[in-house]
Amino acid sequence: MKILNHFPSDDGFYMPAEFSAHFGCILIWPHRRDSWQFGAYAAQRAFVQLIRLISESEKVIVCARFDDYDNARSALPSQVRVVEMSSDDSWARDVAPTFVTNGQCIRGIDWGFNAWGGLYDGLYFPWDKDNKMARKLCDLLDKDCYNMRHFILEGGSVHSDGEGTILTTEECLLSPGRNPDMSKDDIEDMLCRTLGAKKVIWLKRGIYLDETNGHVDNICAFTSPGEVVLAWTDDKNDPQYEISKECLDILESSEDAMGRKIKVHKLLLPKPVYLTESDCQGLDRFNDEPTRHPGDRLAASYVNFYIANKTVIVPQFGDENDKKALELLSTLFPTRKVAGLISNDALLSKDLLIGGGNIHCLTQQIPIF
Repeated sequence: MKILNHFPSDDGFYMPAEFSAHFGCILIWPHRRDSWQFGAYAAQRAFVQLIRLISESEKVIVCARFDDYDNARSALPSQVRVVEMSSDDSWARDVAPTFVTNGQCIRGIDWGFNAWGGLYDGLYFPWDKDNKMARKLCDLLDKDCYNMRHFILEGGSVHSDGEGTILTTEECLLSPGRNPDMSKDDIEDMLCRTLGAKKVIWLKRGIYLDETNGHVDNICAFTSPGEVVLAWTDDKNDPQYEISKECLDILESSEDAMGRKIKVHKLLLPKPVYLTESDCQGLDRFNDEPTRHPGDRLAASYVNFYIANKTVIVPQFGDENDKKALELLSTLFPTRKVAGLISNDALLSKDLLIGGGNIHCLTQQIPIF
């Protein structure tokens, strides 16, 4: 593995779309006891089902700590590769490399990671193990690595159409806990030079109360060039309505890098999902403070799906809009099976959401070699 200290675009590399062909997918076995209940048992059950669905059409690599390796290996299908690697938590989207390609080979980008805001408003400390994972994974995969550790960015904060257009949010990338000495123009230039983009579409905010400072992957995602799904509610009394309407106005007045008008498909949100007292039980404290409280609203969204080679895996919340989400995504991905994350009639998405994110946040695709 070579460490490269220049920009990917200098070599003709760019970030492909998630709906392009994959070699595989990276996940990190859940273990953090102040994120996941009762030693992460419920979260691990959800992971196993998610990994089974992904592994039907692409290679899956699961990173597990030393103490968790045997448990992960015994729980997962034999075709899944399990490797020992230390981590602080399990959000592969944000700590694994962002992979870029020149059409012939892939390389990884090693961003700086500071737990979504560092000492300003980050979610845990320390984060040093997570901040080393991208480079370790490039080494594991024998892929050269661009050193961008001087720039704080998480994979969930950007979406690419693979044709030069990047989606992001101001709420996240302009937050003071990430790159406070950089202007919006500076950050846009950095995105273009690292991701090989020609156009950045800036949404204002992400999902209401999303503790990542509004990651774009929970509110808006490309489904094909020129087309996106946008998390939406018709309830004008919900704080999310104003946020989604603002995003809709921006998207409908935007063109992508190829000059196409953006076509927006509204993906209805579930009714607000709140934590119950039982949801908060079994969570360890962090710095002697509870990490979750009964009545807290979670950032539940169907946009947080993962596009595998032959399957699109979608969160499900026991809501009347569960089925509508699957139906809309089935029309947008006609060549893939669209599946909800359900096992033996058990809804698994809330078990993941208690940890702070969902399917897309926990996965990082590896483009085809």
